[in-house]
Amino acid sequence: MADYQMKPVLQKPPGYRDPNMSSPPPPPPPMSQQPMRKAVPMPTSYRPKKKRRSCCRFCCCCICITLVLFIFLLLVGTAVFYLWFDPKLPTFSLASFRLDGFKLADDPDGASLSATAVARVEMKNPNSKLVFYYGNTAVEMSVGSGNDETGMGETTVNGFRQGPKNSTSVKVETTVKNQLVERGLAKRLAAKFQSKDLVINVVAKTKVGLGVGGIKIGMLAVNLRCGGVSLNKLDTDSPQCTLNTLKW
Repeated sequence: MADYQMKPVLQKPPGYRDPNMSSPPPPPPPMSQQPMRKAVPMPTSYRPKKKRRSCCRFCCCCICITLVLFIFLLLVGTAVFYLWFDPKLPTFSLASFRLDGFKLADDPDGASLSATAVARVEMKNPNSKLVFYYGNTAVEMSVGSGNDETGMGETTVNGFRQGPKNSTSVKVETTVKNQLVERGLAKRLAAKFQSKDLVINVVAKTKVGLGVGGIKIGMLAVNLRCGGVSLNKLDTDSPQCTLNTLKW
């Protein structure tokens, strides 16, 4: 048997391309790879709460609508009340004032005053459909003006009801006995009493309520001040009293 001698395989040079083989497709261009960002979870407090916001918005709308409706009904009710009843405030005047047993005596410590003050206050209700309710009234009376003003005692008048188109006269009486005063003041008071130039004052604190159809509506605190005139002017005139509300 004959021996065959194997020929060495020739190495292909670099870059050699076999013409019988089809050329492979060119590799795709490299893509620039960017680092993947990790999603950061949103805090719970910043997450939208659609249901809760909608509920709050609905409640706010209901409150606003209710408030507007209440104000509207209140205005309408007030207008109807004023048009129908035409309310007016009561009027007060000091009808009379006198000092019984007015006496100034000298004491070792100075002078003493004894007297009984009797005042009559006229109260009128000008309304034809409204009733006034008066609570217990604290009354203070004094004589003199400025630094010479001297207290004549205080008392309390029981509350009462005043009907429509009604005029009520309230009598008030206070007494002082052996009240110490300065001698100089005692002389001035005695001289003005004799000449009827003595100024008298009546101050009352009470509460007034309104009545409509048997229904009592609230009680308003009022401060009533009468007088500020001399005794001789009271003989021919009944001065009007000043009415202040919510002032004590």
